Amino acid sequence: MDLQREIETARACIASGGVVAIPTDTLYGLAADATNPEALDRVYEIKGRPAHMPLPVLVSGWEQVAMVSAVSGANRDMARALAERYWPGPLTLVLPAAQGLPTRLTGGLDTIAVRMPDHEVPLALAEGIARPITGTSANPSGGADITDPDELRHALGDVVDGIITSGSVPLGTASTIVAISDRKLTLLRAGALDYSAVCRTVGLE
Repeated sequence: MDLQREIETARACIASGGVVAIPTDTLYGLAADATNPEALDRVYEIKGRPAHMPLPVLVSGWEQVAMVSAVSGANRDMARALAERYWPGPLTLVLPAAQGLPTRLTGGLDTIAVRMPDHEVPLALAEGIARPITGTSANPSGGADITDPDELRHALGDVVDGIITSGSVPLGTASTIVAISDRKLTLLRAGALDYSAVCRTVGLE
């Protein structure tokens, strides 16, 4: 099956509540409809993820950020500037969460982690279902990251509803995660991008 057909099959699966293991630009991940509580339950079950840990989401563009985030004012300006500079790419922004999101998505927190990946598969899936998708890594919670397609099939082939291994291979380095609050940035996880460079983009050192 070619990549486009795999994407169409995965899109239909996710739109109907399924969970698909997919490549991203950073790592292999578990993709589900970020607005579907039952699908989110499946993601937690597959990963063995503690209930208090929120799930990051992947978007196809800035317009989908508004579906999951209530960022506003100067914080929104800062987030937009970073998105214009680093998206699509390995920068995850932690922003105020929109009202009414599934508790499973936020882990009960008032923030949401959002990223636009530089990879054709998650972009096509989020655009195809017209909603953000989950972007958590495909490895069991606490386990080593999965970067090999054969390892992905071995680890998850029996528990997910589909697997895409075609397309660009993940680079194997997790995204840099920064939180935006009170017109300030806070580094939550070091990753593919240099944090100092991220800060300088918005005039911070």
